[in-house]
Amino acid sequence: MKLGAHVSTAGGIQKSVDRGTDIGCEAIQIFGSSPQSWFFKPVAEENIQAFKEKRKEAGIGPVFFHCIYLINLGNPNPANVQKGVKSLTNYMNLAAAVEADGIIFHPGSHKGAGYDAILKQTVDSIIEVLESSPEGPWLTLENTAGMGQHIGARFEELGRIIHTVGSPRLKVCLDTEHSFAAGYDVRTKDGLEAAMEEFDREIGLDRLVAVHANDSKQPLGSGIDRHENIGQGHIGIEGFETIMAHPAFRDAPFFLEVPGMEGKGPDRANLDILKDIRERLGIGA
Repeated sequence: MKLGAHVSTAGGIQKSVDRGTDIGCEAIQIFGSSPQSWFFKPVAEENIQAFKEKRKEAGIGPVFFHCIYLINLGNPNPANVQKGVKSLTNYMNLAAAVEADGIIFHPGSHKGAGYDAILKQTVDSIIEVLESSPEGPWLTLENTAGMGQHIGARFEELGRIIHTVGSPRLKVCLDTEHSFAAGYDVRTKDGLEAAMEEFDREIGLDRLVAVHANDSKQPLGSGIDRHENIGQGHIGIEGFETIMAHPAFRDAPFFLEVPGMEGKGPDRANLDILKDIRERLGIGA
């Protein structure tokens, strides 16, 4: 179980490794471009090589990219769907270039049309991305909190997409806060067991390749995507002890996406909490 965080690539992708090691990361998640813009600037070859060298020296891994927030494969506008396909393909190419494990993206919202109405469009878009991408990186769906008619708050919705696509390269990142907001009580042993049994039935535990480790500002079933520092929200320290003890998460990297103790994003203090839990549970890195 590798523990890490989302870290900045400001000043060059290679600098993310330094920022990760500065706070004690064993694995990192990064952006490949501005998360609020469609614009994608290819990363310079010298920066790619510097990233790979720094990563090897630091022993950092796994590495995942988080895709931009504008992607919505359920969008009723075909032009915007194609923008999403292009963005995902750009990220898959970048992930292959830097030898990252995969890219993580939010599937989007059905905009009131209903899940069944956008299923084929979503599946076709994902197939197009996979067919246009080099072998290697995983294309990884993230479960959602349920707000704004989001796709994928229920494991059954993600499972239908995955099994219809039918590719072994399509994986899942489980976000603890999103799961909790969607009504999965991951903080209790019985609640987590029920959730992961459903995950295995609908998706398959072999598809789980990453975890976004976030506490929740909002109570169970709120449907609201609001992350909190570890131990300061409704999931709590005991909740993360329960999560990290579950065998389903034993081999998945955990990435913090928390506000930080000083409001500056994921930090050593949050990471140390997870490391302390891991040590007490006797789980190796």
